[in-house]
Amino acid sequence: GCVLDGKLYPFGEIARTESCFQCSCSPHAMSCCSLFHTPTGYDKENCKIVFNRESCDYDVVEKNNPSKECVVYSHV
Repeated sequence: GCVLDGKLYPFGEIARTESCFQCSCSPHAMSCCSLFHTPTGYDKENCKIVFNRESCDYDVVEKNNPSKECVVYSHV
């Protein structure tokens, strides 16, 4: 298998790792792509980004009231 972040994964396709990556594991190499997009266009003065491991994505919330989501205009 392949080891990523200290965890052993079996050979083959891995739909989602614990660190939110989709990977392909072979006897020769392991290649991975992230399952999340980083927000870039949002109100950085009043909002902050928080990584949500359950959804494997970033939430953009108000700094003063994290229960309120902020509008995101672009991701990378």
